Amino acid sequence: MIHVLHFFADLLVLFALYIFSLALEERELDCEHIKARLQATQSECLRSKENLALLVQVTELREQSIQQVDYCTQMGSALCTLLWGVSNREETVKTILGMDKTAEFFSLAAQTVSSFVESLAANQDEDTEETHFVLGLAGTITNVAAVSCGRDFLMSSCRELMEKWIQLLGKIRSGSCNRLRVLILMSLYNVSIHREGLLWISQYMGLMSQLQLLLTDPDHEVCLHTLRLIQSLILEPDTLHMLWEDMQQCLPHITELSHKGSPEVQKMATELLEELRGSTVDS
Repeated sequence: MIHVLHFFADLLVLFALYIFSLALEERELDCEHIKARLQATQSECLRSKENLALLVQVTELREQSIQQVDYCTQMGSALCTLLWGVSNREETVKTILGMDKTAEFFSLAAQTVSSFVESLAANQDEDTEETHFVLGLAGTITNVAAVSCGRDFLMSSCRELMEKWIQLLGKIRSGSCNRLRVLILMSLYNVSIHREGLLWISQYMGLMSQLQLLLTDPDHEVCLHTLRLIQSLILEPDTLHMLWEDMQQCLPHITELSHKGSPEVQKMATELLEELRGSTVDS
């Protein structure tokens, strides 16, 4: 009997040891699992810290970039406004045209104004540094085109700029960027004084259809300078003959402007109608 009891006692001890070993193995597995999760969490935490550091760097770089853009825009606005002001003298224009970077400047000016127009949002505030920057560029080109040597330069070296100018007239929404459109129209008018410029503008496909739309613009200054450009284009008999059919499409709008709008617009429209009637009789 004692032997049996000893046997069962040993058996219980062995069973207890077995159960303990199983529990120990399970605990070791739990520890390994917890250790693996801890390592994964530490790695994830490290990556999060690295990502956070990168995010902070990106934010700082973005802020610096915005500050640099604002600074460059303000500087460009100031410089171009000053250049616009001093370029109203013929000697200054001659100096500008004698520089090595002149053609590159006009090319960059065309790209800058084009990008500005394409990025315009509806109801965007036009009294901004960026707008003054663009107006300074356009005003400088207008002043250059007002001088004989400037017109020669634009026709010989910057026809792409003139093409871009005409294209922008069709891209700018009616009633917006009025000052810019007036400057573009003034530039084209100045270039049309040049015989070669007159022929080139008159032959530009789609120009008259754009001018026809501008005659219906709500801004009186835009209408006035559109009338002036049309008057210049039909001044010569050959260009008048070239544009005669297009002019017939413009006549109703010119007639309407001769009866409404500002006194300057009415006067300009009336003069243009009289010239067209005289040309019709002569033809």
